[in-house]
Amino acid sequence: MENPAPALHLKLHGLEKTLGQRIRGQNHVIPRVVSVLQRGELGLTKPTRPRGSFMFLGPTGVGKTEITLAFTEFLFGADKLFRFDMSEYQTQESLGVLLGARLGERGTLGMAYDKSPSGTLLFDEIEKAHPRVLDVFLQILDAARVTMASGDTLDFSKHYIVLTSNIGAAEILHIQHSTHATMERHVLTRAQQSLRPEMFARITEKLVFNRLTYDDQIEIANLLLANELNFLREKGYALTPTESVLPFLVRRGFHPKLGARPMRDAIEKLVGDAVSTDLLTGGNACGRLVVEESFLSVRK
Repeated sequence: MENPAPALHLKLHGLEKTLGQRIRGQNHVIPRVVSVLQRGELGLTKPTRPRGSFMFLGPTGVGKTEITLAFTEFLFGADKLFRFDMSEYQTQESLGVLLGARLGERGTLGMAYDKSPSGTLLFDEIEKAHPRVLDVFLQILDAARVTMASGDTLDFSKHYIVLTSNIGAAEILHIQHSTHATMERHVLTRAQQSLRPEMFARITEKLVFNRLTYDDQIEIANLLLANELNFLREKGYALTPTESVLPFLVRRGFHPKLGARPMRDAIEKLVGDAVSTDLLTGGNACGRLVVEESFLSVRK
């Protein structure tokens, strides 16, 4: 086998930095994710297995989906992430939805494969899937192949597989003073007890995401706000946030149970409302972005 092109080597050197720019509070996770991805991209995984597989564990809204999107965009493009919500596959009949119920049907898995024979398959809340559906994941992890109702056998050896789970998440939120090692050990034990041993053993990396500290929340708000302000600047609206804006956005956008997941939408709404209000009252939506009692506004 020929060595991968130097351009690939150079690109992979930038992977850890790229993920670090988008993910906050999970510095222990990023190097281990990068290690799997680098081996996969350099062709160092078995041709009869997926390029790499992950189980991401931890509370909602701490970066499990975001890091999956980030590395998929970096390696393949955002359109190569195919997401499956396992809460929709809780019955035995849902196996037909996934694989096709009868000859000629492609199923949701087949339709994703038809869009791209490489990329990332993200299976959210894996613990909710029916045992027959879990058998499909075991096939993918073990041999990178699945036979559909249509009779076709799909090859997933060019894909990364990501399973997410909230197993043990409630305990993470309540163990306030434990070390990460203690929490990781506890959550991995719970996950191993909940999933079939042969499936758990075939996952390349099992990673436990931290709960987000207040400083992490501020950093995430800062990152998302910068993206929103850059978007508006391209439209001709130059805004500079005052010091009180980030704490305000965290109060409005961070949820105790949902984590940082609502923050992007909260920032887009709050900043967008400030801009539209200023424009509709004769302003030019340029100046300082300030906090009023319960909203943001633009001041010259």
